[in-house]
Amino acid sequence: MATRYSAREMLARLVAFPTVSSSSNLDLIAFVEDYLAGHGIASRRVLDETGQKASLHAVVGPAVDGGTVLSAHTDVVPVEGQAWSRDPFALWEDGGRLYGRGACDMKGFAAVALAAVPDMVAAGLKRPVHIALSYDEEVGCLGAPPMIDAMLADGPRPEMVVVGEPSMMQVITAHKGTALIKVTATGHSVHSSQWDRGVSAVAAAARVITWLDDQTRANQAAADPALDMDPPFTTLHCGLVEGGTAANIVSRSCSFMTDIRTVPGENLEMWLERLDDFLTRDIVPAMKAVHPDAGIAVERLADVPPLSQESDGPAERLVRRLTGDNGVHMVVYGTEAGQFQARGLSTVVCGPGSIDQAHQPDEFIDIAQLAAGEDFVARLIGDLAR
Repeated sequence: MATRYSAREMLARLVAFPTVSSSSNLDLIAFVEDYLAGHGIASRRVLDETGQKASLHAVVGPAVDGGTVLSAHTDVVPVEGQAWSRDPFALWEDGGRLYGRGACDMKGFAAVALAAVPDMVAAGLKRPVHIALSYDEEVGCLGAPPMIDAMLADGPRPEMVVVGEPSMMQVITAHKGTALIKVTATGHSVHSSQWDRGVSAVAAAARVITWLDDQTRANQAAADPALDMDPPFTTLHCGLVEGGTAANIVSRSCSFMTDIRTVPGENLEMWLERLDDFLTRDIVPAMKAVHPDAGIAVERLADVPPLSQESDGPAERLVRRLTGDNGVHMVVYGTEAGQFQARGLSTVVCGPGSIDQAHQPDEFIDIAQLAAGEDFVARLIGDLAR
């Protein structure tokens, strides 16, 4: 049976699924599958390796190359430890705002796109709308790459992509890349009174952390003030350190996590190469001279490419025309947009709501922003029907 929802009703349905990244999103995916099937739209799941999470993609309209992808992630961040005034998984309204976990980031855009499916079907589209819903964006944009690969393998090939992260419906044409690495130093443990016979993993890790901080400060000094990002340089930030056993024991193990946010034109590979040069030259030889088992391992946990500004890109042209926004907007947070762009698809970020609400207690989206998202999708349908 073909069920029709308003964007608000669809948002309430989506928020009610507690799709925290640590949990399965399959109930939400099954709901969307059934909803699309009710309107005659076939969809495809792309499961993760556990079978407990899935992305979903579907083509609404003719199976021809071209058209536009409307992309959103289905996962949300946890609510534990946050002071919510009401149930975060039951949408509520107050003062012109709709509250709930994911209402802004980014089930609002998904709700707008899905609620418009009946209009897409009735419009007689000449070029299709591709709906793409991913998993695990919040923990490293893990679900989008296999979904994109499946979309391109299945066909038809879209021309452009709109990733609906909250941007107040401004057209975001560039953002930083985001990478996460884990560095583990292995030393040789002895009593601290025999310091010269041991290798301190904590001391070695500290030297690497200092090097990362020095690189960030050098990037700051050399930053291009014309780059419309804040800050306009790559940052290499150590946010977590664990290591050591006791104050009087030379530590055998120490690990830390580093978040690297690269400006367009840079990538994780270049920074890993520089880090490897530093370790090989200045750190590891001295460690192994004391004990052969000592050393440092670098593990890549996540690598999300930046979104680079395109020269006269079709996605930017279209979305500027539909929204009327001609400003230059670049952001420092990461999205799945760079993953679409890396596969040759013209891509921008544009969606309802403010990024200031993302991950916050009592997360909300203004009703006016949800309406602005509806207007955008309606104009897109009209464009694709011509």
